[in-house]
Amino acid sequence: MKAHHRVYVIRLRNPRRGDRREAFYVGMAGLPIEERFANHKRGYKSAGVVTKYGIELAPEWYEDIPPMPYAECALSEPALADELRDRGYLVYGPTARPKEPPRGLRRRRRSPR
Repeated sequence: MKAHHRVYVIRLRNPRRGDRREAFYVGMAGLPIEERFANHKRGYKSAGVVTKYGIELAPEWYEDIPPMPYAECALSEPALADELRDRGYLVYGPTARPKEPPRGLRRRRRSPR
C-alpha cells in the first residue's frame, strides 16, 4: 500500500456569528496539501465551508503527522477533528463519535397504561 494520503487542517473565519472560538476544517487528501487547499478555495471538489470561510492552512496541527495509506488516514482524520473539538475549537469535518438524534426528534418513553 502506498503511503501518500495526509490529514490536513484549514483555519476558517468562524461562520457562526457571535461564536468567538477559533474555527477549523479537518480533511484528508492524496494530493499535496497546498493543491488540495487551492481546490477547496476555487470550489473544485470542495467543502463549502472552506470555499466561503477558508483563510489558510494550519500546519501546526498536522505537520508532524506522516503520510499514510488511505485506510489509516480515514481513521486519523476524524481522530484529529475530535481532538481539536476536545480542545474547545469549532471544527468542521468528520467525527468518530456516535451520532445522537437531534434534540427535537428523540423518542419519548411511553408511560405504562
